[in-house]
Amino acid sequence: MPDTTATDHLLTTTRSVRRRLDLDRPVDPAVITDCLRIAIQAPTAANTQQWRWVVVTDPERRRGLAEIYRQASASYFSHAVERVTDEQTRRVFASAMYLAEILDRVPVHVVPCIEGRFDGAGNALAAGAYGSILPAVWSLMLALKSRGLGSAWTTLHLRNEPAAAELLGIPDTVTQVALLPVAYTTGGDFRPADRRPVEDITYWEQWGGTADES
Repeated sequence: MPDTTATDHLLTTTRSVRRRLDLDRPVDPAVITDCLRIAIQAPTAANTQQWRWVVVTDPERRRGLAEIYRQASASYFSHAVERVTDEQTRRVFASAMYLAEILDRVPVHVVPCIEGRFDGAGNALAAGAYGSILPAVWSLMLALKSRGLGSAWTTLHLRNEPAAAELLGIPDTVTQVALLPVAYTTGGDFRPADRRPVEDITYWEQWGGTADES
């Protein structure tokens, strides 16, 4: 049996990092490149490899992205927070609102993209397209974590995707997928998150089926 201790620890402690991003420590571009080199080993649908990555370190462009993000997040947070009832989700929203406030100070923004547009596409086409970039983004987050950096999957800037495209010179034939703030993390390591028992959310053979019935 292989020793999976290190792998399991990496997989279970890679969190969305917002409050513990080090806003003052520079990030060497070579580190980002190394992590992206690992990320693009992820599989893609039909081996298309249509991913593209926009890495933003310029302060003015980061400020521009942060402003787009804040404008989009204002109405979202004002309505979403009203519906939050449990304390854990409340903390998540507070962390997300904090990120909106300091996003321009995060030293690196990574915008994963896919060549092509999928507006109004059927479920199969959209699933294949996003399934060709999400594994790579997760690999990127894992590679960053292994080097002491944190990130978070954010999408609120996509509410005004054309403004971000204009700011970054992204063609209108390209789909932005997310915005990852990237920085070194502060404090110690992260712990696994509280999750529902996997037995409660896993069905066997059919919806609602249990392992005992399979």
